[in-house]
Amino acid sequence: MILNQKIDSLMMVVGRVLLGIYFLLPGLGKILTYSDNIILLTSKGVPLTQIALPLTILIEVILGAMLIFDRYIKMSSMILFALTLLINIFIHDFWNLSGVMQSHEAQNFYKNMGVAAGLLILASTAKN
Repeated sequence: MILNQKIDSLMMVVGRVLLGIYFLLPGLGKILTYSDNIILLTSKGVPLTQIALPLTILIEVILGAMLIFDRYIKMSSMILFALTLLINIFIHDFWNLSGVMQSHEAQNFYKNMGVAAGLLILASTAKN
């Protein structure tokens, strides 16, 4: 019984840290490729691109770190869940594509849905 609890606790920590890294590192990467990301967001028709990109970076970096350091997990998970849905709608719009690009973006879309599901599960089990 105690071993199961320790394993469950370890799995929760590892999962939470991996989700945090999933947002933190791309958020930092967006800083290094800022102009390329502005071009991408503009080409995808993201509204208020000049506000959306810095806000996305802040959310990914700060809330990704919050997940890693076990702070404000419920709030962080829910905001990252909403961000993931918005990214899916605007960036991974496979329904507007064809061929290899459609397949690639569909794969990203479905992967992000799995991440979104993980965020909901994390939010539902969070104590803080």
